[in-house]
Amino acid sequence: MTTTVPSDVGKQLEAQFNDLLGRLETKQMFQSSWDIAAFVIFFTFIGAVLLMIILVLIRCCCCCCCDCESSHQTKGPKHQKIGVDNLAMEP
Repeated sequence: MTTTVPSDVGKQLEAQFNDLLGRLETKQMFQSSWDIAAFVIFFTFIGAVLLMIILVLIRCCCCCCCDCESSHQTKGPKHQKIGVDNLAMEP
């Protein structure tokens, strides 16, 4: 049984390789609208991930270069109370 499995796998790989070569020769990579939809969804996902990575890198670069110097100068006192006391919570 184990001797026929590698030949089956080899035949399957050969069939897939021949199918790929046939698609490349006819210049028709997509056989159905589902192939096109999967391609679009995959590259949309990859584009969104790359966009997020670029935005994170830009944010990190801007924080390191620009915001650090100006943020230390404009900070107010740390213990300044903001808002209104809720006297109903007092015992």
